[in-house]
Amino acid sequence: MLARSHSGLSWPAEEHLASRVSRTMALRFTTAGESHGPGLVAVLEGLPAGLELEPDDVDRDLRRRQLGHGRGGRMKIEKDRADVTAGLRHGRTLGSPVALRVENRDYANWEERMNPWPVAAAVDEVHLPRPGHADLAGVQKYGFTDVRNVLERASARETAARVACGALAKVFLRALGVQVLSHVLSIGSVEARARDDLTPAEFEGVDESPVRSLDGDASAAMVAEIDAARKANESLGGVYEVRAFGVVPGLGSHVSWEERLDGRLAQAIMSIQAMKGVGIGEGFGLAGIVGSRAHDEIFWSEERGYYRETNRAGGLEGGMTTGDALVVRGAMKPLPTLTKPLRSVDLASKQPAQALRERTDSCTVPAAAVVAEAMVALVLGSAYREKFGGDHLDDARAALRAYEERIGWRR
Repeated sequence: MLARSHSGLSWPAEEHLASRVSRTMALRFTTAGESHGPGLVAVLEGLPAGLELEPDDVDRDLRRRQLGHGRGGRMKIEKDRADVTAGLRHGRTLGSPVALRVENRDYANWEERMNPWPVAAAVDEVHLPRPGHADLAGVQKYGFTDVRNVLERASARETAARVACGALAKVFLRALGVQVLSHVLSIGSVEARARDDLTPAEFEGVDESPVRSLDGDASAAMVAEIDAARKANESLGGVYEVRAFGVVPGLGSHVSWEERLDGRLAQAIMSIQAMKGVGIGEGFGLAGIVGSRAHDEIFWSEERGYYRETNRAGGLEGGMTTGDALVVRGAMKPLPTLTKPLRSVDLASKQPAQALRERTDSCTVPAAAVVAEAMVALVLGSAYREKFGGDHLDDARAALRAYEERIGWRR
């Protein structure tokens, strides 16, 4: 016989209802669009009413996504900006879904090949899948003969729509005292100096670096490495870091696998095109040291409350935030579209052939870090919505203040 709660529902039913309510308060987004199609579309649900926004809150991050030494010719064509078509009135959110559109200017050069409707002229199919890309698996899965049906959606151009959604999430988080920032740790064989003591102020000039590195000497070496790779018809990957400052303890949960915030962050980072690894805090580095050096000892004082002198865990323990800076690292592989193509097979003839050669970048690690900011912000924003709710921004702020007071947390 099932136990009954005060609500009159059986426990499993009440738990299911609570889960549904939590998901209702979460941030959810979806994107649509192809790389050379008319444009990209995104819809973000879950922002509370009353959040103040300006056009540059979104467009600034779209511009930052286009930065970085090693970008190709596409960035000279696109001047990304977001048109908001729903969810805002006079610069304030309404609590309804926010819809955005980012135009693809390059569509003018691809209109016949990428028109959503039938065209009179015959359009050549692409039969040369690229190693390391979605091309071959995609045509096998969906029954296509034309690789372009896959590569256009699989392209990282889609991340412009994610960045637009993430920019809105970052504004929401800033209203709750949270900043989400990023920098590049390595490109190719060049590594920046590791820093454990970074503060938000030190990120102020990061976008002025051509590779978005906080280490000036490493930045120059990274530029040289990219130039050498480009001359050799190669591409380069690297590692970036996203840090979120001001995150309250207790976001996420240990009680179920799907509520663990580290798992949700890992999935978000790995969903970005060309990512091959993710680490929280010192990540893989913790696997090679003894336990006494791996964990962050806990202290308490009247002035600070509970605190840790180190942050090897990256602000996450047991699937929950600790109140320290949240640190997430992503490892990006070299881009698979090469100016000197790798070996492949022609899908039509089954004969050996060179893979598709198309306009490409030499390195996009700096841009990937901006995309990762967006994904981390969307996960964190969702976690704040789930925990503190509120139809209006003021409700969420009041709930957050009450929680901070209950746990005695000092920023």
